[in-house]
Amino acid sequence: MSDNTDETNGAPREPGESGAGRERVVGTPSPATEKQLLASQDVSAPAGAGEELDEEAAKRAERVVATFFLLAFAGSVAFIAYYIGWSGRDGGMHGIERARESNYWLGGMMALSFLALAIGVTIWVRRLMTSKPIVQERHELQADPQTREAFTEAFIEGAADSGITKRPLLRRTLLLAAAPLGLAPLVLLRDLGPLPEKRLRHTYWAEAVKKAKAEGRKGVRLVVDGTNAPLKVSDFAAPGSMITVLPEGIEENAHHPLNEIAKAVTILINVPADQFKPAKGRENWHVGGIVAYSKICTHVGCPAALYEQTTHHILCPCHQSTFDATDAAKVVFGPAARPLPQLPLGVEDGYLVATDDFPEPIGPSFWERG
Repeated sequence: MSDNTDETNGAPREPGESGAGRERVVGTPSPATEKQLLASQDVSAPAGAGEELDEEAAKRAERVVATFFLLAFAGSVAFIAYYIGWSGRDGGMHGIERARESNYWLGGMMALSFLALAIGVTIWVRRLMTSKPIVQERHELQADPQTREAFTEAFIEGAADSGITKRPLLRRTLLLAAAPLGLAPLVLLRDLGPLPEKRLRHTYWAEAVKKAKAEGRKGVRLVVDGTNAPLKVSDFAAPGSMITVLPEGIEENAHHPLNEIAKAVTILINVPADQFKPAKGRENWHVGGIVAYSKICTHVGCPAALYEQTTHHILCPCHQSTFDATDAAKVVFGPAARPLPQLPLGVEDGYLVATDDFPEPIGPSFWERG
């Protein structure tokens, strides 16, 4: 059927000829012939409106609603209990090792609580409240005293009609269900402190060095990431080279190896000795220009794994933060706010060793505000 049709007699119109006024555009509905906005002007009350409730049925509905409210209460309490008691039981900040499990439980219990509360309120409204039609006329915003008094009376009557004053079981269980939900956001503020305490301020280097010194050694050996082979000074003698290293034994001895490796990962760079400018107080932290920095960018924690031999710049590819390897990894470009932490190095039996942990926390610059 063509849209270019005369609506009065159904005959095709010539191009450019207007019918009852404007021409229709293909795809638009026909113009309304009446100004009626509602499909029906019937505003009568639905069937059953205003009928008195059967008290026996109301009692049964009341118990059902109360059951859902109690279920919502149990879900909220379980959420808080799990959040405080179990979600961080394996260390880390609320269960890094079990983040997926934690999310499932917390989300499931919160969903159960809200769902039970919503079902309870829905049944309450549908089974225990009468459906009296209410006509509300529009007035000026500033109501007169008589209107406000009438509103107060209507509100009190509505409250009485809802049963909240007549049915104490519903009122009490509703308050019981809502109270833990109100407390839940306050419990989440627990993540602002004191967790994660000082666990992120240190890396596995500290534990490994302490253990090595307890055994009479100078420090913990550096091993090449991927091979776990201890690294000799002679193996890393070419200036301009870079390699990723870890503390010896981290995979075998760390409680959570992946977490500890993620924090302790270090880049080892051989900077030409004549260009190296050791920071004050750190003159003996390098071995003939071999210097070690944290691989974790101090901007948002990406791996700063690119090294330019000609400029001796360390580049983080995420946001282009650039650090000067010859000058204590100071920031020369980009959004990072502080240098890469430096790891003190030494030599023992020809092997490169770390003699201490990083002197400052590794990772994003959150620590500057702490």
